[in-house]
Amino acid sequence: MKLLITQTLPQSVMDAAASQFDTSTRDGLPPLSVEEARDALASYDLILPSLGDGFTAAAFDGEVRCKLLANFGVGYNHIDVAAAHAAGVAVSNTPGTVTDATADIAMTLLLMSARRASEGEALLRSGRWTGWTPTQLLGSHVTGKTLGILGLGRIGKAIAKRAHFGFDMNIVFHNRSRITDAGLPATQLASVEEVLAAADFTVVAVPATPETYHLINAETLAHMPVHAHLINIARGDIVDETALIAALQSGQIAGAGLDVYEFEPLVAEALREIANVTLLPHMGTAALEVREAMGNMALDNLSAFAAGKPLTNPV
Repeated sequence: MKLLITQTLPQSVMDAAASQFDTSTRDGLPPLSVEEARDALASYDLILPSLGDGFTAAAFDGEVRCKLLANFGVGYNHIDVAAAHAAGVAVSNTPGTVTDATADIAMTLLLMSARRASEGEALLRSGRWTGWTPTQLLGSHVTGKTLGILGLGRIGKAIAKRAHFGFDMNIVFHNRSRITDAGLPATQLASVEEVLAAADFTVVAVPATPETYHLINAETLAHMPVHAHLINIARGDIVDETALIAALQSGQIAGAGLDVYEFEPLVAEALREIANVTLLPHMGTAALEVREAMGNMALDNLSAFAAGKPLTNPV
């Protein structure tokens, strides 16, 4: 069976794929455009797509040879699943493999934002640091503060665990369904606004769906205390970047930590110029062991399909 891997994966995964399938890859190229995705669907039996590939509804308009999109990642907002299913294309993803790594990045961003670590590093690298002083780069203490989590799924719970047991943080959260056992002391609040108002730090951990588009906007940001920080490790367009920039520039909130961006890979110049924003280049799962696990799970789905067995992780 002909397999297209749209982005180069860790070598162990590439070798495993080549041992099972007639494999092609697109070394070093940007994500598939819609037109390229349409051509791929007509040319390959199986596709292992990645973030940003243009599998919109329009990509399924032409001839479709492909029978499975084995997505490399948990999030699949770059794939129109309904259009895929209508065209006879199954979709799978890699849940569970990214949980701990993404939660770690959330805590990294939270700590960096709270303690102004990016500003401190920039000062040091610029050569302008003149030595320690009692009032230099005073940030916010984290231990004992209140953490708000929007979306208490696998990743949200892993973040809560790190924050509560590691930093004695109080946890409040909002979730679309009722959570009866968070695995630790946590208070579920009725709305996003209530969480933002109650928290010193809020982490966005909801999936990207039409319902969560611009979930964080000018109106919701207005509920955050002036000392609060916003952390986003989910998807960029869940946060209205224009509204966030305005809130940061005006001092409406104290800081932000971002691993994802609304127009990724473009990052607004205004964001790059604001000192109290910590910016990472979508590093949430950037650990070799994690990327290998993601690739191997995608291959498990491909292998199951090729063998006529049920997918291990169907979407």
